[in-house]
Parts: sequence; structure tokens; C-alpha cells
Amino acid sequence: MCVTCGCSDDSGKITNPQTGEVLAISHDDNHHTHTLADGTVISHSHNHDTVDNASEIHAKIHNTTISLEQNILAKNDLIAAQNRGWFKGRNILALNLMSSPGSGKTTLLTRTINDLKDRLTISVIEGDQETINDAKKIEATGCKVIQINTGTGCHLDALMVDTALQQLNPSIDSVVMIENVGNLVCPALFDLGEQAKVAILSITEGEDKPIKYPHIFRASNVMIITKIDLLPYVQFDVEKCIEYARQVNPDIQIFQVSALTGKGLNDWYQWLRK
Repeated sequence: MCVTCGCSDDSGKITNPQTGEVLAISHDDNHHTHTLADGTVISHSHNHDTVDNASEIHAKIHNTTISLEQNILAKNDLIAAQNRGWFKGRNILALNLMSSPGSGKTTLLTRTINDLKDRLTISVIEGDQETINDAKKIEATGCKVIQINTGTGCHLDALMVDTALQQLNPSIDSVVMIENVGNLVCPALFDLGEQAKVAILSITEGEDKPIKYPHIFRASNVMIITKIDLLPYVQFDVEKCIEYARQVNPDIQIFQVSALTGKGLNDWYQWLRK
């Protein structure tokens, strides 16, 4: 982890739980650019050999204006565009599932796969910092899954997805679910080449999340409110949550579901089948 900027120098790894094969994800170099609040773009490489280098970088970030034309996300966006073309050419619906940890993403995903396996071919790219625990849960449904471990990274990026797709090899005319790392901030910033972003919010998290973390809800096409079977036991104002979500994104489509009881899932499934 870079102590100057917080970005990860851990490239991560991909695990195929079916074969046990582990593949390292290699980003080409440790060169980074960062955009400051005033629009200044700082460029640096991760060289942790000396304290002097870190101090020099720190001074540059705070005291020096360097004009660069390169967009910090340009490389990611290029690979994302390639991913999007790859999905489109194979008529694959790719969804980027984003939420905080513990929202019920994996539970909703396994229920969705089991309920629709006779009608839709679904495969999964699973993102976590460590372990293949969730990939094993997905594998138990019988669908194809690849695990990405980001190490110190807090989100998936387009290169990780591109590398995972080479291992996953999803079927033509299918659905690819990309379960992002649990985080309500960084995943929304990185285009993976998906057709739609889906923000998942558990009622145990509080109804104000859409206005406390607006970017992820603004960037999402869909918001799924999960664990509604707990509404009698939790202080959560559904209507206020929906109001907040529409404040930041008037066009967001909203589903209220319980993966435990099945309530509300048919609306979600109809949207998927469309």
C-alpha cells in the first residue's frame, strides 16, 4: 500500500475454485497519477526503498502543481470499453453488484442463481480482498465462478475483470454477475465494462446511506433493498430511503427483496430476464 496516496501496489490474484489454479494479476507498472481537489494532477511511481522518495512525493502533492493531460482513469476506461465490446459481441448481460460488507450480496446472488438456473445461464466473478469463501458458496449452486482477491485493494478494476473473463469464459447469451469488493466508495469510480451497476443496501445499514454515499447510488441503474424480512425488528424507514435515493438519482430503479423468504424477488427476476 502506498503511504503517500493510499493506492494499492498489490496486483491481486485470481483463483478458479473448480481447478484450484491461481493466477497473478499484473498491472504493467507502479506508476500512478492522482487528481487533487483543485484539479492538480500529480504523477509518481511507487518506490518504497527510501523515506526521502516518499517525502519528496508528499511535498509535490501538497506544494507543486504539475499539469498532465493523462486522465487517472484513462487506462481503466480503455480496458472497460474493450470489456463492454466483448460482452456485447456475445450478447452477455454484465452487472456490477456493489454494496458495503454484510449487505447480503452473496446470499441474494446464490438465491437468484438457484431460482433462475433453468431459465438463465449465469456465471460469476467474485471480488474480495482475501479468501475464496464466497466463490465456494457460488460454486455450490453449480454455476461457473472465478474469485478475484485484491489484497490491499478496495475495488475491482477493468483489467482484473478482463483477466477473470479469460478464465471464466462465459457462455454466449448469458448473464455475468460481477460481485465487487464490499465498499460504498471506490467501486463506483471504476468502470468494469458492465451494462449496469446495481447498488445493494441492507435495511440494517440505515435509510440515509444514499445521501451519505451519493456517488454509488448516482452511478447505479438499480438499487436493491435487501433483508426486508427484518423490517419488523429494525428501525428503517423504507419510504425515506427511496426518497433519498431518488434525490441523488431520479431514474434509479428500486426493488425491495428478501432472499430468505423470497418476497419481492419476482420483480428483480423480471428485470433480469428483460
